[in-house]
Amino acid sequence: MSAGGFHVHGPHDHELEHAGAHGDTHAGGIAVITAIIATVGAIFAYQGGATQANAGLYKNDAAIKKTEASNQWNYYQAKSSKQNLSELALELAPETKKVFYTEEIARYKKEKGDIKKDAEKLEAESTAWDKKSGEEMHQHHRWAQATTALQIAIAMAAIALLTKKRWVEYVMYGVAALGVFVGVLAVLHV
Repeated sequence: MSAGGFHVHGPHDHELEHAGAHGDTHAGGIAVITAIIATVGAIFAYQGGATQANAGLYKNDAAIKKTEASNQWNYYQAKSSKQNLSELALELAPETKKVFYTEEIARYKKEKGDIKKDAEKLEAESTAWDKKSGEEMHQHHRWAQATTALQIAIAMAAIALLTKKRWVEYVMYGVAALGVFVGVLAVLHV
């Protein structure tokens, strides 16, 4: 009771007090189960947030690698343009300059080969980061599904306490079990 002698009970509080006063330990059991479900749900929600954050970070890393690969392909294209100009110059140049342009063409071909390898490596890294991001998002969805099921189970527990309907209680247990099962799938990366 508050200092002014006036205290307002919520319906859930009233039912718990009423059940406790009349020796109904069943309501107390549901309250304990609800607290356990809420705790497990909080853990699942944390895991869901962590996997979502990781997915975003991995997607960012993929974008960075993709940009680096694009830069390498632009560099490759610039070397191709220089090689093409050297090939044209080879056709138009006097004999005294043909050796120079032939060496330039060979140099550009070698440089392009190295640049191409770097660009392909960066693209592979980008693809790998994208894959990791996708896997983390899948995990996030599993955690979110598990958390949602547990939240529904908590709501069903409140309804079971208020209505005193056993079938609602059984639904609560079933939905909670489903939530835990989906959480196990998330832990197993399924």
